[in-house]
Amino acid sequence: METPRLVVGAASRAPPPAPRSQRRRILRPCGGAHCSPSARAAPPVLLTRCSSYSSSREGNGDSHGKARRESSGSVRLDVEADSDQVPSLADEQREGDITELFNLAQRNILYINKQRLIAMEEMKKLHDENNLLLEEIQGLETEMQGIPLEAAQSSSFSELLLRIDTMVISGMISMTEASDLREKLVTNRSIIQSTFCDIHHKPNTELLSELQLFLRKPIEKPLHIVHICSEMYPVASCGPLSAYVASLSCEIQKKANLVEVILPKYTSINLDGIHGLRRSEAEYESYFGGLWHKNKIWTGTSSGVGLVIIEPSQLSYFSRDMLRGYPDDFERFSYFSRASLDYIVKSGKRPDIIHIHNWETAIVAPLFWEIFAHQGLGNTRILLTCQDLNSECLEEPNKLEMCGLDPRKLHRPDRLQDTNKTHLVNILKGGIVYSNKVVLMSSTHSKDALIQGSRHELQSTLAAHREKILVASYGLDGELWDPFKDIYLPRRYSANDIEGKSICRQALRRRLRFNGDSSIIDVSVMIIQMSIVLKKQFMLLCTGILRSSSWKR
Repeated sequence: METPRLVVGAASRAPPPAPRSQRRRILRPCGGAHCSPSARAAPPVLLTRCSSYSSSREGNGDSHGKARRESSGSVRLDVEADSDQVPSLADEQREGDITELFNLAQRNILYINKQRLIAMEEMKKLHDENNLLLEEIQGLETEMQGIPLEAAQSSSFSELLLRIDTMVISGMISMTEASDLREKLVTNRSIIQSTFCDIHHKPNTELLSELQLFLRKPIEKPLHIVHICSEMYPVASCGPLSAYVASLSCEIQKKANLVEVILPKYTSINLDGIHGLRRSEAEYESYFGGLWHKNKIWTGTSSGVGLVIIEPSQLSYFSRDMLRGYPDDFERFSYFSRASLDYIVKSGKRPDIIHIHNWETAIVAPLFWEIFAHQGLGNTRILLTCQDLNSECLEEPNKLEMCGLDPRKLHRPDRLQDTNKTHLVNILKGGIVYSNKVVLMSSTHSKDALIQGSRHELQSTLAAHREKILVASYGLDGELWDPFKDIYLPRRYSANDIEGKSICRQALRRRLRFNGDSSIIDVSVMIIQMSIVLKKQFMLLCTGILRSSSWKR
């Protein structure tokens, strides 16, 4: 006789065999059109149904044990069992099912929470990209309409004043408060225009809160800064100094400061990088080599920054292919430095800060305090940025007479005399000694490491002027931005995993639809990165410069 088999619903395991008294023998085989002949001819099968499924019996069978078809082709009967044993089996099975369902529900909740966080990050990313695109579209629309940037800012300022009117009418502020608010806005118009340039989407409550918070802060007087330098991107460029000057000037001017850059007029100057270049009808004279030489003046702007380009009328110091690298570089740049200071005095400028760079214009510092500070520039301060301490420019002391300096006063250990070659003067040393503040550029070294550097001979000079030295990073400030933590980058990267940088560069090229030289992208990214750091460092530095006293002999 064939061994009977048990079919218990969809249970994964069969219950223990029921007592003989709980079984009913069925001699009728399964039938139906779907059954094969062999199945219909098979011997009778003993089927057992536990009463734990009796709750489903009402809809699938009657009290007489009516058959119900299974997918396996067998027939299952609901057979009543003794009530004293079945409940325990049913309770045990229910508890196992409930525990499994509970664990599954917990896993589903954790998964849903994780997906929700990811979705929120994606939504924020899309929201930021949407705002950026809207700003770009607004800028393009403004350009297509032929509206200058100054006119657009003036329009925003006028709209801001009109919004104050609606605040009064709606009862948000009183007429007295509105009058005081308008007066402060007009007084600080230049700062307000740059800070509150996009107010269209802001409701009055939010705008009023931002205005009140902004005006409670002490508003510093805008600075007038003049760079005297040998290069600036994209006008004249042959090194990292050009990007430094360009990015710094743009960022500082965005804070409602006035920034101007004075450059030599090289033969290789990039005219396409200058907007509105024109030659002034006026000429002025500057002293050099015992004579007064005439200079032509060219003016224009680059990225909104004012440019003054000086061209010697009689000397051909800058009518050459390269920007520097000639035996007479000291004569070339000392002439330009003296001509720049003569221009500032004769044009009636009174800048707060004169920013000089590297050895090429370091001679400006001793020139200023020995000659020009007494010509109405007593409140001006000198800031020197040095990107390479190894480039010092050693010259004969008598060459200082060419630009009007007295070698007998300056050829001293505490002035310009070189530490090792005492018969020469060190031009970069003179810039460090005579400047009010000195910025040393380094990505890896601390102030102590730079002062004690073995590759330069300025240890004693830097140590003597330690209190006015600031170290600034060439690259990024990790406190402000870290590409390894930026979730919005297509691929994060770090110093240990630099592969993501090239992926980000390609993504930037695709977004800008740029198919040209990748070096332009690299320079643009470098300018943006440096701007993040320089804006913070320079504003802190300016406060220290303005508080410092004049150079003391």
